[in-house]
Amino acid sequence: QVHLVESGGGLAQPGNSLRVSCAASGRTSSPFAMSWFRQTPGKERDFVAAITWRDGTTSYSDSVKGRFTISRDSANKMVYLQMNSLKSEDTGVYYCAAASLSVLRVTLARSYDSWGRGTQVTVSS
Repeated sequence: QVHLVESGGGLAQPGNSLRVSCAASGRTSSPFAMSWFRQTPGKERDFVAAITWRDGTTSYSDSVKGRFTISRDSANKMVYLQMNSLKSEDTGVYYCAAASLSVLRVTLARSYDSWGRGTQVTVSS
C-alpha cells in the first residue's frame, strides 16, 4: 500500500479557487491511477477526478468538469486538484486515493487500495 497525505483544504468563498495536494510515499513502484473523492456527512464518498500515472489520462465527474483540474508530479509523487469557480456544493472532505494495480473503472471507490485521511474544503460566503 501507499501512504497518502492530503493538504491544502480550507475555507473559500463561492467563485474563488483552492488547490489541494496529496503526497504519496511508502511504495517504490508507481500506482496505476490516483484520484480525488469527496464526502459530506451522511453521504457516500463521491468520485471527483482521477489521473492515470503512466500517461496522465484524466477523468472528471460531471459536476466538476470544466472547473477542476487534476495533475501529477511524477518525480515527487504528488497529485494536485486545482478547484476553480467553487460552489457551495463543493463543500466536503476531500480524500486522495491510489490504485496500485490496473483497474477498469477509476470512478469507483472500490478500485482503490490506499486512502488518505482527508482534508476539509468549505465553500461559503
